[in-house]
Amino acid sequence: MRDRFVEKLDQLQKELLEMGMLCEEAIMKTYRLLVSTENREENAEEIDHLEDEIDGKEQSIETISLQLLLRQQPVASDLRRISAAMKMITDLERIGDQATDIAEIMKTGSIDVPVEGVAITQMAEFTVGMVNKSVEAYVNRDLELAREVIDSDDRLDTMFNDVRRALTEPAAAEKFSNDQILDLLMIAKYYERIGDHAQNIGEWVEFSLTGVHRQGKKAYNVFGVYTK
Repeated sequence: MRDRFVEKLDQLQKELLEMGMLCEEAIMKTYRLLVSTENREENAEEIDHLEDEIDGKEQSIETISLQLLLRQQPVASDLRRISAAMKMITDLERIGDQATDIAEIMKTGSIDVPVEGVAITQMAEFTVGMVNKSVEAYVNRDLELAREVIDSDDRLDTMFNDVRRALTEPAAAEKFSNDQILDLLMIAKYYERIGDHAQNIGEWVEFSLTGVHRQGKKAYNVFGVYTK
């Protein structure tokens, strides 16, 4: 019975890792939309297809998780691991949605030139790293890496504020139209939200390993009791 459980848990991890890789690919494709105007419509459509795959992975992981909960008898640590996975896929699905939102802006909005001179592309690259590390932390049960992801959200917030300031300076008005500036601000906000979801994933990894889940500056154990 336990062998079957471990096999199913390994399948859960594999599906979650693949879902994370799909999210990373979608974000990287938004990066390509920013730096080049070539094949923009085709790249945007590829992101739409990736979102469909991400949604499919979400459903698959939900099914596996429920099978583990209902047909097996997980111990406390396994129960936390399974429940964390079910929380994580919600954030990963939202990451896919936001990559699609960025692609839609690039496809139908006003940005018809490669984006240069603002750090939005750096935000894209940084969020890819956050998503990668958050899922890797879950698969490898790496608490230190999970906490690194949690802490790195502050750096992404700083990057977002830097982009916002850069887009309100006179130099930006010389390079971009008002509509382009608004679109770029919206894109930067989507990357900032992607970082928030990666941070959430890191927090659920932390919970799966420690039994304590953060809510802002507070932390609660599996019973919802405030611990520190």
